[in-house]
Order: sequence, then structure tokens, then C-alpha cells
Amino acid sequence: MKKGLLITLSIIGVIVLFLIIVGIWSVNTYNGLVSQRENVTKTWSDVESQYQRRADLIPNLVNTVKGYANFEKEVLVKVTEARASVGQIKATPELVNDPQAFQKFQAVQGELSSALSRLMVTVEKYPDLKANEQFQNLQVQLEGTENRINVARIKYNDVAKDYNTRIKRFPAFIFANIAGFKEVQYFQAAPGSENAPKVEF
Repeated sequence: MKKGLLITLSIIGVIVLFLIIVGIWSVNTYNGLVSQRENVTKTWSDVESQYQRRADLIPNLVNTVKGYANFEKEVLVKVTEARASVGQIKATPELVNDPQAFQKFQAVQGELSSALSRLMVTVEKYPDLKANEQFQNLQVQLEGTENRINVARIKYNDVAKDYNTRIKRFPAFIFANIAGFKEVQYFQAAPGSENAPKVEF
């Protein structure tokens, strides 16, 4: 009788120990995934912040350039329209979970970058504008912002890679699927960006 009771208690003890280990692993896995997901969200916010900085600079840049009557109106209109398109997309942390919305967001940001590039190229024809201190300051800020956007996007992709890898690895992927952790989207180069832009006057 004592031997049977000892075996039963041993089996119960092993089961309890197993459940404790699984419980600790589950809590650690869940907390790790939450931390990584929050890091993705925070890094995404950093990207948004840089895009917002660029959007805030554009009206000042356009107004400065408008002061030069000979300046091509079409270029300014394109920049203004592109900025308006960017403002129509709400960049929420959930955006990184929706591939179509993410691509649309990336496309309008690319259009704005392209319009700004055309603006800067067109400005080369206007020595007085290039010499304007306010314009030079805005140009430096805009170039700095473009660099910050690039750095923020690279950092976001690194954090997204770590998170996406974690939720796909065994055994964490089992828990990630049960708990609803979804893969986030990466920033990718715009189609055709591997080709150097043509500059024509």
C-alpha cells in the first residue's frame, strides 16, 4: 500500500513540476513577446515622428520657394498634393500588421520623397533661391530629416526582424499563435529605386 501511494505521489509530483515548468515558460514567453511587440510599436512611433517632422517642414519650404515668382508652379503643386496624400493615411501601430495598408502608407511616403527630390533639383536653376539663408536652413533640415527617416526605418526593420523571427521559432510560435501575436511588415525600397533618377532641365 505504501509503495502504491509513493508511486502515485511521485507521478503527481512530476505532473505538478511539469505544469510549473510549462507555466513559467509560458509566462516568460508571453512577457518576452509583449516586450518585443512593444519595442516594435515604439520604434514604429519613432518612424512616424520623423515623417511628421518632414510634413511640418514642407509648408515652410513651399512658402519660402513661393517667394520666387519665376519658380515652376507645377513642382510646388506636386509637393503640396503629395503632403496632402500623406496626411490622409492614419499611421497607427496597427498599420504594421496590415500588409495592404502598410504598402499604401509606404507608397504615399515615397511619392512625397519623390516630389521633394524634384523640388530640390528644380531649385538648382535659381541661384538667388539657393543663396537664400532661410531656404538653405530648410533644405539642411529637410535633408537631415530624410536621413533620420532612413535611420528610423532601418532600426524599425531590425526590431521587426527580431520580433518576426521570435514568433516563428519553435516552441515560441505555438504560444504566439495561441496568444494572437502576428507578423509585422517591413519597409522595402520603392520599385525602381535601384535606378538612378534622371535629372533634366
